[in-house]
Amino acid sequence: MQYIDVKEEFPFSVEKLFSYIEIHENLGNLFSPMSVKTIKEGKTEKYGVGSVRNLSLNGLLPFEETVTECKRNELIEYKISKGSPLKNHHGTMRFSSTTIGSKIHYTIEFDSSIPFLALIVKFGLENGIKKGLKKLKKIVK
Repeated sequence: MQYIDVKEEFPFSVEKLFSYIEIHENLGNLFSPMSVKTIKEGKTEKYGVGSVRNLSLNGLLPFEETVTECKRNELIEYKISKGSPLKNHHGTMRFSSTTIGSKIHYTIEFDSSIPFLALIVKFGLENGIKKGLKKLKKIVK
């Protein structure tokens, strides 16, 4: 099992941070060079529980993630629901206020039946998320 644990603080409110990250298409900035698009809206909110996003690398290797829990300005949880060699995938984004603005604590755990694939994915995904979160400080106003 692989585990990613990333924390980042931002100089703006938790409401701004959450409002930006909840939009599936904006996650392309975190998962670059992956593109992300909404393919199904949530049960009660567009990006809430039950919403599904498609991720792909220039149209290649597409897979889907489904939001399994969502609490505004506090929490987003999701899992890969279709099309990936990864298994037991679970992502959690926890949002909180800080004295300077806001913070995200982003964890992902997953495994793969293909030897070494999970380790390779961990390396690329963790580095991409760290770079993407740092970019958000300039993107979100």
